[in-house]
Amino acid sequence: MLTQNLGFPRIGANRELKKACEAYWKNEISLSELLDAGKIEKLKNWNFQQEQGIDLIPSNDFSFYDQVADLAFMLDVIPNRFHSLKSNLSKTDLYFALCRGYQNNGFDVAPLEMTKWFDTNYHYLVPEFTIDQNFKFNNTKIVDEFIEAKEMGIHTKPVLIGPVSFLKLGKEKHSDFNKLILIDKLLPAYIEIIKKLKTAGATYIQIDEPFLATDLNNDEIKIYKRILHSLFNNISEIDFILTSYFEGIEEHVDWLKDLPIKILHLDLIRAPKQLDCFLDRLPNTITLSLGIIDGRNIWKNDFENSLSIINKAIDKIGSHRIILAASCSLLHVPYSVNYEDSNKGIPEIVKNNLSFAKEKIKELHILNQLANYKNNSSVKATLLNNKEERLKCKSFNVFNNEEVISKTIEINALKTSIKRSLNFEERINLQKHDLKLPLFPTTLIGSLPQTKEIRQKRNLYKNKKLTSSEYQSFIKHEIKKAILWQEEIGLDILVHGEFERNDMVEFFGEQLNGITFTLNGWVQSYGSRGVKPPIIYGDISRKKQMTVELAKYAQSLTNKPVKGMLTGPITILQWSFVRTDQPRKITAEQLALAIREEVIDLENAGIKIIQIDEPALREGLPLKNYKKNEYLQWAVNCFKLCHWGVMDQTQIHSHMCYADFNDIMEAIINMDADVISIETSRSQMEVLDAFKSINYPNQMGPGVYDIHSPRIPSVEEMCDLLYTASHYISIENLWINPDCGLKTRNWNEIDLSIKNMVSAAKLIRSAIHTPTLSN
Repeated sequence: MLTQNLGFPRIGANRELKKACEAYWKNEISLSELLDAGKIEKLKNWNFQQEQGIDLIPSNDFSFYDQVADLAFMLDVIPNRFHSLKSNLSKTDLYFALCRGYQNNGFDVAPLEMTKWFDTNYHYLVPEFTIDQNFKFNNTKIVDEFIEAKEMGIHTKPVLIGPVSFLKLGKEKHSDFNKLILIDKLLPAYIEIIKKLKTAGATYIQIDEPFLATDLNNDEIKIYKRILHSLFNNISEIDFILTSYFEGIEEHVDWLKDLPIKILHLDLIRAPKQLDCFLDRLPNTITLSLGIIDGRNIWKNDFENSLSIINKAIDKIGSHRIILAASCSLLHVPYSVNYEDSNKGIPEIVKNNLSFAKEKIKELHILNQLANYKNNSSVKATLLNNKEERLKCKSFNVFNNEEVISKTIEINALKTSIKRSLNFEERINLQKHDLKLPLFPTTLIGSLPQTKEIRQKRNLYKNKKLTSSEYQSFIKHEIKKAILWQEEIGLDILVHGEFERNDMVEFFGEQLNGITFTLNGWVQSYGSRGVKPPIIYGDISRKKQMTVELAKYAQSLTNKPVKGMLTGPITILQWSFVRTDQPRKITAEQLALAIREEVIDLENAGIKIIQIDEPALREGLPLKNYKKNEYLQWAVNCFKLCHWGVMDQTQIHSHMCYADFNDIMEAIINMDADVISIETSRSQMEVLDAFKSINYPNQMGPGVYDIHSPRIPSVEEMCDLLYTASHYISIENLWINPDCGLKTRNWNEIDLSIKNMVSAAKLIRSAIHTPTLSN
């Protein structure tokens, strides 16, 4: 049997690529130094996979920012607003402008919109298509990287997002048309790319079509059949690998089996039941790639279970028609467990059951050996050791908490009574009277810049070189400065700045039982932004109050309301590596109970506005329609559980990230948050159309400042966005805020941007001549 990998982490074992990119953006290193840093990471990844015996090693899975942006750039899908930059910037800088925007030398160009990659926490850049869109092979990155590896003695398998998925990943811009009508104009560019790869010596090419795993209508299926047949029939002597992931594709077996492909990849972690269908129906010309290593989670593979799947496939179609693989790209897991120290981070028993990207590559090799040498004594020893480690982990007493289990059982018996006592219309009147806010209240989403000094102090504290009282004194000093700054510029609702928090999920996870953290388990979120997802290994409970002390301190400094800031249970769940021995729903309920305790304590401490962020609510939505309602029901119930029991005068906020909200609107209403804020600036408020179509009843803060870009938006730009928002949401229900938290920006950027935001609010208020809501 062969082995293949679909993609490898690209940020580096110690985030080398992040550091190189950010140094380049600050003009601290040259372009050649940046490119050299990229080459080093690619070579390390290729060499490691070759050393581990991987037969089909990917290339073009590397990116300096995002693989979808790479493809858009390669196909010259560059919006008109960037054309003026073409003669002023290098290709690399033009590419980064596409990703980050450009504001320099008299130019002010907004970047591409960003959204989540299916149901993951990875963000991709959204291509923009016009009705007269043309495509051409404009950048040779995919060919160059294949040749680069070839010259190093490594024959790779170039990875290319398929043409149908590429179009579906993008958005129609300014015209009422279906982007899929562009498919016949796009196809020749794909054929040219593949021919160039063939000329360069490629023999295998991986075509990723992840949308095959979503619900497709009849017209989309017809397009898939026609285009894939045309693409694969056009070029001989290339073994095409058709890849999909995150769900099953068995409903398409009748036409997939007729495609002229060499290999078909199945995600058997997310959809194990689809295997039987393909074993029975595929012709002997097609090899099956079995995605039996979990590319989305970090637990060791269950070799015994995997071997039962492999042996079933061998018995049916023979080992010569089987390739072993991870379920998807390993982009979604950290680099290596070897960078963890169980004396400082993860408990030893948990660490012994972890498998990151490098370990998963090794697991593929081991599984291949186990399948080929079933009766070998060392094989039997390996199987036994794998089984014993997993059983030891499950039986470890810190995993289970009977009190928490009892509480979740009790909560499930109270489902219908978990709600606010008054409806929104009645609550909001009480809140207006208490809070006395103006029309278009201004606020921030939560975090303020995490300066170098803040990070240094946190590291000193973690390494016990700073006492708890010294660290708390420093944090309170930063909070005081932040409150004074917000008062000076005229914000209506203030935040304490979250200076004590490293990450919105990590901060809470560190204060909950049943969760542990890596020291170096970085995963790319977008561009140079990395996160360290928590590892949920046991039952969850709150150790002590998590945010109350600093919230009370911040509120004591001002007469204006200060928001209590919490991360919601679904976001903690989605942005963590979650235990697999119980349903995710149960884990989410345990998280909700812990967050609820904090909400009640904040209210008792006098905090009148509490924000429970759920940016990942839409992200967790299953790809298949028949699974969506069940997920949304328990996800919304968990959010309601968090604020169950608060007074009606207490105003509950939530925040959500970029997403297509159309298919979760009913769920958003059912969350019953008094105010939600969402990211809308990059889409020019287009996402609000979903809220208008159902006449969203509660209050909303559509973002007017894109915090993912260094651009500083003008007052006029923000006024235009607010005017656009007023066509979707009643002005009485509109709040004004940035898209997201400001921790990744610097103070110079946000000082100007937030001042502009407050000025925009004042201008809009004066233009409308409406009395304040408190009257």
